[in-house]
Amino acid sequence: MRGRVRAGALATVAAALAAGATATPAAAQFYYQSHSYAGEAVRGDEPGITQPLPGATPEEMQAGLVWTLRSALNVAALQCQFEPTLLTVGNYNAILLDHRDELKKAWDTLGKYFKRTNKTPREAQNALDQFGTRTYSSFATVVSQFGFCQTANAIGRDALFQPRGSLATLASTRMRELRNSLKPYGDERFAPRGLTYENANVPRMDPICWNKKGEWQIKKCGTPNWPPVALIPAPAAAAVTAKVASAQ
Repeated sequence: MRGRVRAGALATVAAALAAGATATPAAAQFYYQSHSYAGEAVRGDEPGITQPLPGATPEEMQAGLVWTLRSALNVAALQCQFEPTLLTVGNYNAILLDHRDELKKAWDTLGKYFKRTNKTPREAQNALDQFGTRTYSSFATVVSQFGFCQTANAIGRDALFQPRGSLATLASTRMRELRNSLKPYGDERFAPRGLTYENANVPRMDPICWNKKGEWQIKKCGTPNWPPVALIPAPAAAAVTAKVASAQ
């Protein structure tokens, strides 16, 4: 009997392993099946890819891509520590060490660009600082944190195995994917797949719309848009409108 139980258990395990072998690899941290954010390769001057560098040469655009990739992985190292298995901190530190020469070259190239396009050294330094700050800020996300962290993890891992001196190639081929990951998307396995968000209505706070008693002035600002009429029952909505009108 004991031998039969063991044989049955082994058969169950074997069936589960066989089923897993034919299944699509899943991103186990968050979803059964993560959304694919893959995109086309970029040059660096496409809208929304890097911070604008007007008049930049191909080498300067490449430097912008490399530094933008570094910034994104830096943000991921700070923002994605809630899931240690992503290894964003360790990967980022290893990238800084392994690709330090190319990263330094990119930063120096950007510094020369801003010196060339600004009148004074102080203006050039301010422009370089703004470029760095805006680049970091452009990867801050809350609603798409899962997608961004998973994508940054995959790209950071690939960067570790990228030959030295070719980080720009990785930045060119994966930057669109990294930017796409800032758009929220749910689990591919289950519907609804996309995530939607409603804009919340807020009342106008212009002084002209309120009298000294804090009452809405319908003659000056029209029917109030708060509370949202669509979110309250029709009789209640009519009562709100009537009350405001009678107060004028």
